[in-house]
Amino acid sequence: MTTSQRLRALAVVALLFGALTVFSGGRALFGGAAARAAVGNAVDFVLWFNFLAGFLYMLAGWGLLRRQAWARHLSTLLALSTAAVATAFAVHAVGGGAFEARTVGALMLRLGFWVVVAWVAHRSLRGAQLAASAEGG
Repeated sequence: MTTSQRLRALAVVALLFGALTVFSGGRALFGGAAARAAVGNAVDFVLWFNFLAGFLYMLAGWGLLRRQAWARHLSTLLALSTAAVATAFAVHAVGGGAFEARTVGALMLRLGFWVVVAWVAHRSLRGAQLAASAEGG
């Protein structure tokens, strides 16, 4: 599989991941008492971050499918911001704050995914951008 094919596959996953994130986060945030109870000891700032980031996941996926240079930067921003939220979550947890153990796994999955997407996007789109610059100049 070429880097370009990997990027396309990751872009599709990002679109789906974003849609699922918005749906599940929206249900947890706006679904009422039963939906809130189902998420247990969710950490509010993590829940809000994930919900809002879901929209950016879809935007990044769309941009990556269209091979837009800005999408590689958005992917990097998503990886870095997820790392920042994971760090804040760790401080919260170590400080004795209530949390669900599954949040640790979910943050690690999101962080790992966006690190890989950013890496592949930079490899794939940087090469394409350099080739386009060479042809134009």
